[in-house]
Amino acid sequence: MTVRETNRWYGVSAIALLAAAVGTIVGSPVTLLAGVVGVAFAAYARTATPPTTEFELTRTVSDRTPHPGDDVQVEVTVENTGAKTVPDLRIVDGVPESLRVLSGSPRLGTALRPGRKAVFSYTLEAVRGEHGFDATQVLARDFSGAVEIEFDLTDETTITCMPNLESTAEDVPLREQTIRHTGRIATRNGGTGVEFFATREYRPGDPLSRIDWNRKARTGELTTVEFREERTATVVLVVDVREKAYFTNDVDDPGAVEHSVRAVGDVFCALLDGGDRVGIAAFGPEERWLSPGTGAYHRAEARELLSNATAFSQKPPEGTFYSTVKLRWLRRRLPADAQVVFFTPFCDAFAPEVVRRLDASGHAVTVISPDPTNDTTTGQRLAWAERQRRIHSIRAAGIPVVDWHTDDSLGVTLVHANRRWRR
Repeated sequence: MTVRETNRWYGVSAIALLAAAVGTIVGSPVTLLAGVVGVAFAAYARTATPPTTEFELTRTVSDRTPHPGDDVQVEVTVENTGAKTVPDLRIVDGVPESLRVLSGSPRLGTALRPGRKAVFSYTLEAVRGEHGFDATQVLARDFSGAVEIEFDLTDETTITCMPNLESTAEDVPLREQTIRHTGRIATRNGGTGVEFFATREYRPGDPLSRIDWNRKARTGELTTVEFREERTATVVLVVDVREKAYFTNDVDDPGAVEHSVRAVGDVFCALLDGGDRVGIAAFGPEERWLSPGTGAYHRAEARELLSNATAFSQKPPEGTFYSTVKLRWLRRRLPADAQVVFFTPFCDAFAPEVVRRLDASGHAVTVISPDPTNDTTTGQRLAWAERQRRIHSIRAAGIPVVDWHTDDSLGVTLVHANRRWRR
């Protein structure tokens, strides 16, 4: 609590006395009266006392566990529980630093009589993590405005925003690097499956259901039909969270890293639901790793990681990034049979280098790249052209890249990408 003088009436006494003296000397009743009134106001200001601090704060939110991107309505009520009227009351609610106000205002200026309440509301956009509201700052002044008191009101309120991890990306493009378990990825090997692969000469022990009876009826030859084998994959979703990945194309856009993290949640669920073993890694100053796995517990671990890990923060990291060390750390962590889905905006020259090195080390890489560029200015058009050049260089190396315009649905973008690659 801080009490201070505003100095609003600073110098009034001197001016009032001067006016009274001039009015007396020149015989001007109006000037004399003005001086007397000024002296009276100055005297009143000097006797002013701090206003009451007896207030009660209540804060309500429409949803304490929203999903990322949801709107959260906040309503704040301040009640004057004291016995005096406060003619000048200014309130600033303690909005969490990481949450953005979409509409309304977390500020209010009003007068408040005893027993009365002041109510204001605003809307926030939910983002990942746990967000506690700070204390609400209150500034109160008396009738003269000569003295003000600043204090805090608290009402512990927390919003916990966790991804729901429900996939909207049903057709995730993976490359042919699999393990010996039946799954959803079509391989170049014949065997059991659902898609026709080839026919071969009958061998003793082949199932009768796979004999080509039509050909037997036409030619008398016994042949066996082979289908394209479908196997599961071990996939690690790697998120580029280096400082240079934190780009955005608009002040209202959450940024490339946030889009990547949300996309990881979609892709993780789609792969997990398809029977694949999935892991998550942060490629940045802070090392975070979730080993590939399956099951409900693994899904819960991923949700907790994406929600609260500081490595996936909405703010750029402050630590130093050692590129060679971090790349070596990631390669040591990756299982030998794992392929990588790398999420990066391709905003610098090192991101393509990471993709090439991982692919060269035996891990098939697919890139999903949220586009943080636009073409408003010459500099932005240049950044767009540089990013396109990097994407083309990676595609020329035979590595698939999904160029994702974040205004479009990720699921729709992946479907279109798969159709192009399968032609």
